[in-house]
Amino acid sequence: MSKKLRRQIDQIIDEGTGSTRRVIVQMKVDDRELKEFLNIASSAAARRQLSISARQVLPPSAQLVRGGSRSKKQRLVRQKALKQTAQSMTSQVAAASMTMLTRQSLRALGEASLAPLVASEAFKEQVHKAGADGAKRATAPTTFWSSGSAALELEKDTLHTLPKKVSGVSDVFRNRRLRLPPVTRVDDLPREVLDHKTSAWGVEVTGALAVWGAYEVWGEGVKVAVLDTGIDPNHPDLVDGLAGWAELDVDGRLVEGSTAYDSGAHGTHCAGTIIGRNHSGKWIGMSPGAELYAGLVLKGGSGSDAQILAGLQWAIDSGVDIISMSLGGLSFEPEVHDTYTRTILNANRLGIPVVVAIGNDGQQTSGNPGNDFFAFSVGATDYRDRPAGFSGGRTQVISESRYISPQYLPLVYSKPDVSGPGVAVLSAVPGGKHEAWNGTSMATPHVAGALALLLSATDIKDTVAASERAFVLQELLTGSVEELGESGQDHRYGFGRINVLRAIGFAKELGY
Repeated sequence: MSKKLRRQIDQIIDEGTGSTRRVIVQMKVDDRELKEFLNIASSAAARRQLSISARQVLPPSAQLVRGGSRSKKQRLVRQKALKQTAQSMTSQVAAASMTMLTRQSLRALGEASLAPLVASEAFKEQVHKAGADGAKRATAPTTFWSSGSAALELEKDTLHTLPKKVSGVSDVFRNRRLRLPPVTRVDDLPREVLDHKTSAWGVEVTGALAVWGAYEVWGEGVKVAVLDTGIDPNHPDLVDGLAGWAELDVDGRLVEGSTAYDSGAHGTHCAGTIIGRNHSGKWIGMSPGAELYAGLVLKGGSGSDAQILAGLQWAIDSGVDIISMSLGGLSFEPEVHDTYTRTILNANRLGIPVVVAIGNDGQQTSGNPGNDFFAFSVGATDYRDRPAGFSGGRTQVISESRYISPQYLPLVYSKPDVSGPGVAVLSAVPGGKHEAWNGTSMATPHVAGALALLLSATDIKDTVAASERAFVLQELLTGSVEELGESGQDHRYGFGRINVLRAIGFAKELGY
């Protein structure tokens, strides 16, 4: 057992109360390319930190990324050209010629890694208790192939000895209770917001309104998952926009027979900023032609890590193109809890960007999973392009890793990646109403909607390999931002405030 794993378990046992602990047990996975992939990411991150302009982060040309059949000499020339754009994750992945992975192959790897845990006495004992006691006192454990992990409730002694009795235990995390980041309703809207008569101000400022006219795309053919409090499917701005629905319980199990509803209002507001139509007299959504998949993972605004992991897996299994999560657990420390890392990484490897709010607790704080290295994290700006005072952001550190080569440790990186409109954002709320809210929760769906427009306006979805697709999308949006604040990436704006019209322009110029 590693020292890190022993520290994790001892801390969970010492800090909890009662005789049992609710945990996420993650297993080692026999994924030979995972280590190489993480080293590539680490190398690109180290170089990206030195970028003084967002434009340096743009991906290479589509011709270089796509590759195709070439002679050995041509392949070597291509690899050299790709490696010269060192800040680009796309370049590094394309140069390494990573194997094309499918959802089925990743599922098989995840399920194989879970086999020793599923066969263990600890796992079987919890299954037995669930069968004997029903849902009142114990629940069956839940497994997640996408992260090679399981949600369990274990006796303290069982947890203490688990790594000795079960081969392949990699990490143990608390199955935390999470809440939505605090958001504020704005009743007294400033003139700068009210002056936007055609659309919500964020839809115009980010260039979405111009994209519809310039390229005649509205996000058609793109599937976006929103993991939140649910959705009001009958809201006039959202009618006919819902293509998939799932409710996950606190242990990460699918609630059978559930039909779409919003257990709060937050999910409807976020959904409106992505696909909201014009029934209110103003366009409120970035990509009104996209299809929405709503996962209820925070019932009434509260949930667990297991619920969110289950929601991520449901979205991946549903074949979505983008995942949007305006949620997270507050973190004051630079060290990152990597409960979500493997799931987000697997989503990225399948071509799915995971867009996450950085949190609403101000400078030098962040939220998990928004601070995860592979999350595309979002800070908030106001209608004057100032950073919102509540918007989080900080330097993050990975000091220990089983996968990343020691030469890249400690891995230091900055969050957020980009920023978007998050102050006085008008969107839908249940009951056919509209309200203006503040929060990085509001900025996040602007970014998810912008990615949907980018997919809809280009051939990226059909011509870029899945292993590079998420990074191409993220780098096009990052590299085309309105550069604000410090040179390069900072803790307030990331690289800057998004401009999807400019992103599509760069995409076209680069051959996408």
